[in-house]
Amino acid sequence: MLALGRLLELTLAAREPSEKIQLCADGTRLQWRDEGVLLVTPPAARDNGCDLLLSAGIHGNETAPVELLERLLHGIAAARLRPALRLLLVLGNPAALRSGERYIGYDLNRLFNGGHELASGPEAARAVLLEQQLAAFFTDPARRRLHLDLHTAIRGSRIEQFALRPAAAAAPSPASLAALQAAGIQALLLHNGVSATFSGLSSRRFGAEAFTLELGRARPFGENAALDLSRLEAVLGALIEGRPLPPGDPARLQLFAIAREVIRHTPAFRLHLDEAVENFTALAPGSLLAEDEGRQWIVEEAQARIVFPNPRVALGQRAGLIVVPAPQS
Repeated sequence: MLALGRLLELTLAAREPSEKIQLCADGTRLQWRDEGVLLVTPPAARDNGCDLLLSAGIHGNETAPVELLERLLHGIAAARLRPALRLLLVLGNPAALRSGERYIGYDLNRLFNGGHELASGPEAARAVLLEQQLAAFFTDPARRRLHLDLHTAIRGSRIEQFALRPAAAAAPSPASLAALQAAGIQALLLHNGVSATFSGLSSRRFGAEAFTLELGRARPFGENAALDLSRLEAVLGALIEGRPLPPGDPARLQLFAIAREVIRHTPAFRLHLDEAVENFTALAPGSLLAEDEGRQWIVEEAQARIVFPNPRVALGQRAGLIVVPAPQS
């Protein structure tokens, strides 16, 4: 196999390839752009005018999506997958992937859209580099721009596979909703504010149709056999090759709106939930969800659920999302 087809191996070894550009047997061009960043360019005759960014490993302990991207890249390098679009593959946080930790100093997925200006260290430098890579990739406004940022979660979930859509000028298209459902996504959270996430960056600054996908429970490399990503892999393979996507039904996708963010402001913050509470657990109306030096979060919303509860986030960061059902448009 071509050396550049082993991006994960290169990244985990912190090794820079001697050849920065290689050609696959079908004429696809692989270009090493930086550590954990690979540009895939199809022959001009096959290019369908789409720029696709696939990212994983923004958190170093979320390995299943990284293994999925590696399988797709192996298929491209061996000419089993014949790309019909420009593709940027990004392994977000190489240092954290090597250590098996969520992050080294700062949560990388809180450092985009200017967030890195308030931080320092390897993650802040990585956020700057990734913003530069996206600026170099999304250059032609006439091309369709799409970004899927793949994650797994640190806790269980009542809805195992779900997506988040950062705030955008346009609602997600029916075709995108159908593609998400075909890929195994069961629910979509619609964000309504500026986000410092990687998908928030590609959406807000570069106008990409962007989604963060949460694909199950985070586990170490080699321990993801129980996580079924076959539907997502089939959709991504078809998208890369420009083939019709497997059919999906948008009506089967549960929609949620983010009602409120719960922020940890001081070390006195307390989240009044069981340590093992799962994402999308229902919240009783009128219950005390959290408190922080005199401030209280009382559940006021009907049919509210909690997503991403984490009382140990850094000060000033989100300790949970209160979400509510949203109507199908």
